[in-house]
Amino acid sequence: MELRLELLPIPVSDTDRAIAFYSEKAGFELDHDINPGGGMRIVQMTPPGSACSIGFGDGWVGTPPGSIQNLHLVVDDIHAVHAELSKRGVEISEIQNMGAPGKPAVYYAYFADPDGNSWALQQMGS
Repeated sequence: MELRLELLPIPVSDTDRAIAFYSEKAGFELDHDINPGGGMRIVQMTPPGSACSIGFGDGWVGTPPGSIQNLHLVVDDIHAVHAELSKRGVEISEIQNMGAPGKPAVYYAYFADPDGNSWALQQMGS
């Protein structure tokens, strides 16, 4: 059996504002923005280098905006990504080492979209 996670629905209150945040600030690519009718709008965006996308829009994500917490974006160089996101205007936490004593470091930094859906940058090792 093979299972591939390829899309995570993200509840947002303003689709255009979410597109602007994820494209201009977070650097995601806009894959699709379609209106199939009936008041529905489906947007799909993908983080650079990811096989999994996020989806949001109007009329199909039923959870409250801001209710998705701690989605992990795994990076090779958290300092470089942190600097890039900060430069783009993302309010992001300081980088923290959350590794256990005597174990390899595990670095995290946190940010949220305009609705409060939260993200964690994670770098494993060294």
